[in-house]
Amino acid sequence: MERLRKASHAGSWYTDNPTKLGAELDGWLQATGLAKSPDVRGVIAPHAGYSYSGRCAAYSFANIDPTNITRVFLLGPSHHYYTPKCALSTATAYKTPLGDLPIDLEVIEELQATGKFELMDLQVDEAEHSMEMHLPYLVKVFQGCRVKIVPILVGALNSQIEAMYGKLLAKYVDDPNNFFSVSSDFCHWGSRFNFMHYDRKHGAIHESIEALDKMGMDIIESGDAEAFKKYLSEYENTICGRHPISVFLHVTLYLTLSFCLC
Repeated sequence: MERLRKASHAGSWYTDNPTKLGAELDGWLQATGLAKSPDVRGVIAPHAGYSYSGRCAAYSFANIDPTNITRVFLLGPSHHYYTPKCALSTATAYKTPLGDLPIDLEVIEELQATGKFELMDLQVDEAEHSMEMHLPYLVKVFQGCRVKIVPILVGALNSQIEAMYGKLLAKYVDDPNNFFSVSSDFCHWGSRFNFMHYDRKHGAIHESIEALDKMGMDIIESGDAEAFKKYLSEYENTICGRHPISVFLHVTLYLTLSFCLC
């Protein structure tokens, strides 16, 4: 039975007008001036509203060469639903204003059979924005290609569980037909987030935030999951996708990947 996840944030976080949305994405992608590369096997891209992060996200997605990719694993943090595990979608397809993305039900069944995942109901799925904000870009980049997605909601994992999921997903990253799209914003600064780290040696507050984020990005690009864990422990940076990123870093231990961090 068909079970569609609606584009619940279209019309608010980004336009629900297909013509306008397509033109925006085309413009942002072209403005990057980046070439497509088959060596890019994963991206870390933001999930804020497109008025804030749309242009930035283009610098990740513009690198993707869709030629041989048939499956995209989506790893996104959970903002509203608590789980100490990862959860799989129960939908059969994700809708977007630019077209639908079918879910790879065979892989969902494989993952469910491990006994390590829970299932999220459609209400939880539609309330979460972290993976949805990647979908229009994926539709645009893979336009004309037969690609399926595997959405995985990543909960509040401890480091041992992050490593376990990384090892479990490693067999998929070894397949060049698979791609990983990891969703994360970086520092959330201010009293609202109970985080006001400020190192004055970097200058103004925004420069301190930039330096803190850049430190984390450099560690992520090194592929060192343990160093990223130590960074988070020391600085407590409010990176909302820290658990999906950590899982992905553990995945990359099993294969040397090229990926774009935006």
